Amino acid sequence: MRSPIAIIGGSGVKSIIKGEEKIVGTPYGPTPTLTIGSVKGREAIYLPRHGEGHTAPPHKVNYRANIWGLKSLGVERIIATNAVGAIDTTLTPGEIVVPSDLIDFTKSRRGTFYDDPPVTHVDVSEPYCPTMRNAITSAGSDNKKTLRNEIVMAATEGPRYETPAEIRMLKTLGGAVVGMTGAPEAFLARELQICYASISFVSNMAAGLQRTLSAREVEEKGKETSQILNKILIEAIVKIPDTREGCSCARALAQAQLNKPEVKEQTC
Repeated sequence: MRSPIAIIGGSGVKSIIKGEEKIVGTPYGPTPTLTIGSVKGREAIYLPRHGEGHTAPPHKVNYRANIWGLKSLGVERIIATNAVGAIDTTLTPGEIVVPSDLIDFTKSRRGTFYDDPPVTHVDVSEPYCPTMRNAITSAGSDNKKTLRNEIVMAATEGPRYETPAEIRMLKTLGGAVVGMTGAPEAFLARELQICYASISFVSNMAAGLQRTLSAREVEEKGKETSQILNKILIEAIVKIPDTREGCSCARALAQAQLNKPEVKEQTC
């Protein structure tokens, strides 16, 4: 049986999934209200990252509850959507990108399920699942959109925007885009052996590269981009393979845990 695919995102994404609404209890608190339905015959779950009505700021999102709740429903793949600012000046507002790597500059967020034994060090040499990234990129091509997919995302704490000096620092470190929701979401998914990828839309140029930043501007750009973004999401879900044979995400704990017998390879 194929496992459901989850989409984590904003209100514009919810429209592609119709179905039952459900809140899932977890050891870390309840999830937001999930929508459990299907996309072109494939079971899919929508999770509003910031809650209904966008009430939770990025540094207050309960990332652990969100990822744990999806895992408890059998989810093995997650596509996350993010609004990002462009650090790379060859990117333009409205462009859609597929991150390949991640810089974590968040501060206060609970970023692991393993505060207690066994001590666990997951490998994040590829923080985003290559199979998932390929499916998203291919879906973009099907919709006549070339999605740049060698993109380093920098995740900052928020809720304020970054300073121009911080953007210059992130650029020096290789960051191409910057947002507030990329971490620890990707790392938590890896700890639960979930395949995770992100599709990000450029809502604005980063601080120092344009006039002062506006939250309203980001919201408006999201609305403008939502139609093509949703088309790409639908096609990506269709293109994701039924099984995870050969995917290292499914074996993320195999060599990650200390003082515990080796975890056997999982099969789908």
